[in-house]
Amino acid sequence: MRLKQWIVLSSIVGCVSSLNAQQNEMNKFVSNLMSKMTTDEKIGQLNQEAVSDGVLTGSIVQGGVDEKIKKGQVGSTFGIWGASKLRRLQEMAVNNSRLHIPLLFGLDVIHGHRTLFPIPLGISTSWDLNLIQQSAHYAAKEATADGLKWVFSPMVDIARDPRWGRVSEGSGEDPYLGSLIAKAMIKGYQGNSLADTMNVLACIKHFALYGGAEAGREYNTVDMSLIKMYEYYFPPYKAAVDAGAASVMTSFNDLNGVPSTANRWLLTDVLRKQWGFNGLVVTDYTAVSELIAHGIGKDLQEVSAKSLAAGTDMDMVSEGFLNTLGKSLKEGKITIAQIDSACKRVLEAKYKAGLFKNPYAGLDSNRYEKEILTKENRAFARKLASHSMVLLKNENQILPLQKKGTIALVGPLADSRRNMLGTWSVSGEWDKAVTVKEGIENAVDGKAKIIYAKGANISDDTLFNQKVNVFGEEISIDEKSPETLIKEAVDAANNSDVVVAVVGEAADMTGESSSRSHIDIPESQAKLLRALVATGKPVVAVLFNGRPLTLDWEKEHLTGILDAWFGGTEGGNAIADILFGDYNPSGKLTMTFPRNVGQIPIYYNHKNTGRPYVEGGPTKFKSDYLDVPNTPLYPFGYGLSYTTFAYDAPTISNTHPKGNAPVKLSVKVSNTGKYAGEETVQLYISDPVASVTRSVEDLKGFQKVYLNPGESKVVNFIIDTESLKFYNANLKYDWEPGEFTFRVGTNSEDTKAVTVHWDK
Repeated sequence: MRLKQWIVLSSIVGCVSSLNAQQNEMNKFVSNLMSKMTTDEKIGQLNQEAVSDGVLTGSIVQGGVDEKIKKGQVGSTFGIWGASKLRRLQEMAVNNSRLHIPLLFGLDVIHGHRTLFPIPLGISTSWDLNLIQQSAHYAAKEATADGLKWVFSPMVDIARDPRWGRVSEGSGEDPYLGSLIAKAMIKGYQGNSLADTMNVLACIKHFALYGGAEAGREYNTVDMSLIKMYEYYFPPYKAAVDAGAASVMTSFNDLNGVPSTANRWLLTDVLRKQWGFNGLVVTDYTAVSELIAHGIGKDLQEVSAKSLAAGTDMDMVSEGFLNTLGKSLKEGKITIAQIDSACKRVLEAKYKAGLFKNPYAGLDSNRYEKEILTKENRAFARKLASHSMVLLKNENQILPLQKKGTIALVGPLADSRRNMLGTWSVSGEWDKAVTVKEGIENAVDGKAKIIYAKGANISDDTLFNQKVNVFGEEISIDEKSPETLIKEAVDAANNSDVVVAVVGEAADMTGESSSRSHIDIPESQAKLLRALVATGKPVVAVLFNGRPLTLDWEKEHLTGILDAWFGGTEGGNAIADILFGDYNPSGKLTMTFPRNVGQIPIYYNHKNTGRPYVEGGPTKFKSDYLDVPNTPLYPFGYGLSYTTFAYDAPTISNTHPKGNAPVKLSVKVSNTGKYAGEETVQLYISDPVASVTRSVEDLKGFQKVYLNPGESKVVNFIIDTESLKFYNANLKYDWEPGEFTFRVGTNSEDTKAVTVHWDK
């Protein structure tokens, strides 16, 4: 054996040996501890409490937590952060409970902790896996500096219906990109060691298929074929499991008749047996008790027993495990082996987190000043926000703006600090966010005149506003009449060279329990935009949104549209960076934008019918609409730049490959414009003939390249048979020989193709 091979092999053997030793050490410790535990103490470890002085992310917050902790009736808490607060709770557990078992502290850290980044849907549109991983690392660093060790993120649900408010929390509609983002987030949160004081336990959610809720309505049912499930919805969960995620959260929905929290096929057969997951499974907020309303049990005892038997380890908030499992055990409805298995996984999570060796790790308040909301963190937040924004329209190259003349800055979100962070900003400090007005003023630095006018309320509908303002006043009704607000904005426009209108959704018009049946810009703001356009001045809209919106009128009449999502703490500065050309936008959509809600669900990797409509062809007896095209307003992968990119025809190294030998696809991409910029080159594969119907195309690769004006680069993709695989009628993941079309381009609709015939 050659020396180099021997060294590599020895290294691998050494790593395996070390891992085995660590596993054996953990098994020995946990087994020894469990041998000393009473049944009640084991059940106590399965109970997670929402602490009363924390944040409310559901409808119930429990009291009497202190006494429960002392009695060993709590395994974990969430909803509270801060080293001093959490240290008090940990001291109760370690010093006052019989076996001194430490608590595991969790929180909804979704897109940053104190320093907030763009919402996850916005982060995904960066298509930058390195930045995405860094965002999770920064979030973990801040969370642990605040005493936390467990984050309920990433949400990896595939979503094809923008009416569902939680699309803001995910990475869009594509399983390939979603899987890569899931892996990046897990690695960013967990690093190389869960015991590291800078790392946290990640939690994959929501398992499973939560994004497939019927009608886009929150918590609704899901009914889905197995092929659709395995091909399009399961991959990101599986990718996160393969990346070593420490925990999984069950979803609220039922799945083909059985709610996820009590679905043994899902939690045991798929998650544990098929995928080999050996971590902790926790429910979502009160998901156990909600099984009664689902109709699969008459009382809390029955549904708690079903949840445990299905493979659920920890009960979030319902206290069904705590208060009923002992009785169910005596009555023979569950077994002690089931309790032991769940308790073992909870204790293993704590062991991996290093809590038994140092239960106070991260509970040092001195870290707060050094590691939270630092200049470095804010600088990264600004960079990520600028990379996430998507330029949807730029007529007559209105952007970038010049830092001179007079700019009318209007819109209810232009100076709204409260709405900068977006939904799921649980621990974010909105009062420290930079508004768009501040960002623009910082950028022009007195070189241009800024005329500000609010122009409209986010919404004039008081009942709607009450529903949105649950967590604080995000939508306020101005003392001035809507007519007066619009007049002030029009006056500002008439006295300016260009209008920047900051419009869209309030922060909690998206997120959990924020489904909308209409996803257009609220009428109060639509009136404002119509009035601004009527002035004849160029109007650039900056959109705040947590979902794809229906923007048919806006696309037709506005001069420019920049989708800023919700940019987070440094969102205002990042928007200004783009508006004035200090950063050339490079974001690409990860969800399709429909023309109207009647097209929903609409997504790029749909299947053909037996009567597909061909654009420009006859319409009768074809799969189309009478009143609107089949095509979306903006397709998946779409996003403009201040420069332009040209693609040559792609070439392939072998048009008749055979077996598993890979082929190379090459395409030359050129910057034909005046600005340096980044382009995300996207690879799609079509399989026109197979044993089951396939989607019209599937994303199978992408590369982000930076090109100076006039510069060209050849982008290469190595394609192997793994990219050709799909789930057949027997749920076998394999590929079939035949013709394949490889498409490469700037988005899912604008591509150039090359065809190959691949034999076994």
